[in-house]
Order: sequence, then C-alpha cells, then structure tokens
Amino acid sequence: MPRPKRKAVPPITSSDVDSSIRTETKRTTTKQFERIDKLFGLYANKSMGLIDPDGIEALCKDVNVDHTDVRMLILAWKLKAEKQGYFSKDEWRKGLKSLGADTFPKLKKAINGLKKEVTVPECFEDFYSYAFQYCLTEDKQRSIDIETICELLNILLGSEFPSQVNLLTEYLKIQNDYRALSRDHWISFYRFFKEVSFTDLQEYDSSLAWPVIIDNFVEWLKGKGKGKEI
Repeated sequence: MPRPKRKAVPPITSSDVDSSIRTETKRTTTKQFERIDKLFGLYANKSMGLIDPDGIEALCKDVNVDHTDVRMLILAWKLKAEKQGYFSKDEWRKGLKSLGADTFPKLKKAINGLKKEVTVPECFEDFYSYAFQYCLTEDKQRSIDIETICELLNILLGSEFPSQVNLLTEYLKIQNDYRALSRDHWISFYRFFKEVSFTDLQEYDSSLAWPVIIDNFVEWLKGKGKGKEI
C-alpha cells in the first residue's frame, strides 16, 4: 500500500516571525500592566479611582521616603501627574511602565533612584518647570504664593545653590512688592543662579530682560554687601 504523501509545509516568512514577536510583546505588555494595576490597587482610593494624598502617604511609608522628599516630586513628574496629590490610573500605568516598575521591589528601587532622572540639564529644566505647574492647585491659577515658592526653591535648588537660595528666600519673605510669583519669575530664578556669580555680580546686566523682582533682589544684595560674601 503506497505511503500517503505529506502535505508541503509552507516556509516561515519574515512576516510570520514579526507577527509572532508582536503577539509575544503584546502578551508581555498585558501581563506587565496587570502587575502595575495590582500595585495601583494597593494605594488607590476605591471610591475615587485615584491614588489620593492618603495613598501617596502610604506609598512613602512603604518605600521609606518622606512625602516632602524631592523624589516624590520627581515621581509626579515622571507620571506626568496633572493634579497635586493625586495619581490617576492612566498616569500610574504609563509612568510605572516607563520606569520599568511592575513589582513592589522594582517600584521601591525606582523611587529611591529617581534623582538620577534629573541629572541631565535638559531633564532638570523640564522637571523644574513642571514643579511650578504642579503647584497650581486652583482652576485658572497663574501664580504661587511666596511661602510655597520658598519651599520649592529649597527642595529643588537648595543642594546645588545653598547660599543663593538662602539669600533669595530671605529677600522674598521680607519684600512687600509681591505676594505671589508667576512662572516667568520662577524660571528666571534658576537662570539667574546659573548665569550670575554672587561673588561679585559682574555677570548681572540690568539692561537685559530680567524681571523687576530680580533687579530689586540685586539692589538688596548690594545694599547688604552680600555680593562679595558668597
């Protein structure tokens, strides 16, 4: 009895390989999001469907990071959080995926190492700008009160420019011209610290487009003789 002929097996094409890779990638991504969603559930307010301030405080406790630590602000930046003190599920998903943190040990490690995310100047500038936006807590709010600005300056720039930050916050607290500051003011402070040496203030040029508050600050520094003491 003749042996039946085997059906010819079609050759494997590059499109078959690509399809297989896409399917496996999709399956892996789905599992990753499932793990990330599980982490979200640990800290989310179930009735709100958000991680609220209580959830963030619980997260801080679990990862041994104080809620005022700059790393929590960097986390909000990485998540692109729109509302201060709250993380939506979509923000949490995208942010943790970008950090590669789909388990608690990975999340803890990522949060504890967040400072390295802003070591590149361009990244820090984006983060610095975001910090101002994140603190606008009311609809149509365009400025931030002096007390909060001083706290932010200490958190974001205090380690790199300690003397300069101390002097600027001292001035901001005693001046009477501004009760709140705009985004332009905020951006100008970092630019001023980078471009002007406080040892002699020679790089400062009043004819350039500095905000009035910077001009006033320089006059205050000169009046105190601080320009030669930093």
